[in-house]
Amino acid sequence: MACDITLGRTEPCKDSVGGINAVYFVNFGDITSITYDATDTDVIDGVVGTPNAYKYEVRGNSTYTENIQSSRENGTTAFEQVLELTLKKLTKEDHNTIKLLSFGRPNILIEDNNGNVFLAGAEYGMDVTGGTVVTGGAMADMSGYTLTFTGMEKAPANFIYKTGDNAVSNIEDAGFTIV
Repeated sequence: MACDITLGRTEPCKDSVGGINAVYFVNFGDITSITYDATDTDVIDGVVGTPNAYKYEVRGNSTYTENIQSSRENGTTAFEQVLELTLKKLTKEDHNTIKLLSFGRPNILIEDNNGNVFLAGAEYGMDVTGGTVVTGGAMADMSGYTLTFTGMEKAPANFIYKTGDNAVSNIEDAGFTIV
């Protein structure tokens, strides 16, 4: 049967950390096809097209979560991908980009603090489903943007792993141009 498991798992070492280091926005449609590793279909080997990946460094409050939505009654499983970003500082340039991100449905590369890179919204893209443009009431309050991106995919976000040297080289080796 195609859904039988073939691998166990031991308790891993306590050598990983949480958090997101950066996200890279790719305009939907710039990836024309995806190739997967021949021995591990959960790993993206490369992309075809002209995908520019626009890098946003993030620290602190940004999170990525995948919610598995499975129904025995319907015989379906889907993966809800949720990226919550906090972007500090309001600028006129960012204001325009936030508007464009809200109108579009980008594919998003997510680089975590362990050097892993995932492609969220690979097939259907990610939609902005909420957010704020905020400047707090006190001098030390946040001035910036919060954005929630949500996507629904048939499979979990795939790893992008080529050489394993570092996240940036893996992204570039897979066929993305980092801008």
